[in-house]
Amino acid sequence: MRDKDHRPGEPPADGLTVGRTAALVGVSVKTLHHWDAIGLVRPGGRTRSGYRVYGDEDVARLHRVLVYREIGVPLSAIGRLLDDPEADAREHLRRQRGQLVDRISRLERMVGAVDRMLLESRPGIRMTPEEQVEIFGADWQPSWTEEAEERWGGTEQWAQYTQRAAAMSPEDWKDVAAANEALEAGLAAAHRDGAAPGSDRANALAERHRALISTYFDCTYALQVCIGRTYAEDPGWVAHYDSVAPGLGGWLCRVITANARAHGVDPETL
Repeated sequence: MRDKDHRPGEPPADGLTVGRTAALVGVSVKTLHHWDAIGLVRPGGRTRSGYRVYGDEDVARLHRVLVYREIGVPLSAIGRLLDDPEADAREHLRRQRGQLVDRISRLERMVGAVDRMLLESRPGIRMTPEEQVEIFGADWQPSWTEEAEERWGGTEQWAQYTQRAAAMSPEDWKDVAAANEALEAGLAAAHRDGAAPGSDRANALAERHRALISTYFDCTYALQVCIGRTYAEDPGWVAHYDSVAPGLGGWLCRVITANARAHGVDPETL
């Protein structure tokens, strides 16, 4: 293959040009020129026209330089290790390994500190667990937010939730909790009164439910149906709504489904 340093008609040299060598080992041409100038790695071959090229041994030396540089050995020391037959490369590597182990330990501690900072500054409900329980009630589990992130993180709805939740104050959350409590009281009363899914009363409650969900993210009728199914199928939600009124979760699911169907959504396709 002809390199850009070859003259037209010139046979390929037994080696690589500086440009191709730089691309091969992952450094810049400027770096190779510098290492050449200080005598660390000099291209040992030449084309017929006098262009200097890197042979196999030169490239192998470059790789050794990169390994030493990666573990923090200064260039001046690398040159001595490569050129001095008296140098004990294995002993030097053992010392470097010990230093690397210490560095890894420090980095792991730093990662732990950063993780704690991320946890404290993560988007979403920005309150202490004690504040969350105070606002949402004794049965609230602060871990629910983390479980929701594991399940829905990366979705458009989760992105909306984190953006909106991050802007909410504890007072805002108290308003949301009060609205949810009032909605559940209305749902329980309608359920006890025998309100049928699809009735005006049930549809009005389904709309209140969708509006409350839209506090966190834009909730379409189709998405509301999917959420409603969890009230009838997820053991945690079933238990929650049973604590409000026995069988309330399944009834709410049917209420949401009927209201969505009235707005043109076919639940069977979801």
